[in-house]
Amino acid sequence: MQSIFSRPELLWFLVGLALFLLELVIPGFIIFFFGVGAWVTALICLIANPGTNLQIIIFALVSALSLIALRRMIQKKFFYSKGNHSENIEDEFTGKEGIAKMDFGKEIKGKVEFKGTVWNAESDSEINEGKSVIIIKIENLVLKVKPKIKN
Repeated sequence: MQSIFSRPELLWFLVGLALFLLELVIPGFIIFFFGVGAWVTALICLIANPGTNLQIIIFALVSALSLIALRRMIQKKFFYSKGNHSENIEDEFTGKEGIAKMDFGKEIKGKVEFKGTVWNAESDSEINEGKSVIIIKIENLVLKVKPKIKN
């Protein structure tokens, strides 16, 4: 029976798996890239038969390069910081046009249709049903709007 040390591809695969699982426990999104390095090393060991020193160099290089090249891109794609998430939502709504679905104003909350969805809305101005409004901002799923001024 072969030991795990005589099959380096299996050893590197298990190290990579352990690193991926460790990433779930320890925040920071850095250990993930060492897992990638371990799995790339396992793949190379499966294809070729590099020596131990070369395996360690491959692991270190792939881990460092993937960390430098991919971390920021993956974080932007899959993880939002509170600031970025808020800005992205604001950018989607702020300055866009909607249609008032009822009369409302300072004292009365209303409804505005935006992108096919009816939203709760508030305004400091009187707004009549059917009129166009401009979204100023969004707070707690309530659109803050103002009347659209015709040019």
